[in-house]
Amino acid sequence: MKKVYKIEGIDCANCAAKIEDKINKIKEIEEATLNFMTSKLSIEFKSSDEKEVEEVMNEVKKIVAKMEPDAKLS
Repeated sequence: MKKVYKIEGIDCANCAAKIEDKINKIKEIEEATLNFMTSKLSIEFKSSDEKEVEEVMNEVKKIVAKMEPDAKLS
């Protein structure tokens, strides 16, 4: 299952790359890409189960909040 999220408030492309790298280390994620220019986070989940996706997204939100406290993910 693939989903795209809007992410705002990331200061630089280097920060976006670091966040992308951390998110890609989550075992339930097949691939994640964070485009700094478009402010879009695209995630390919290994599972299509909505509950599992929600749990993974909670982890993603924690990573974003820790690395970029002013960033908003929607």
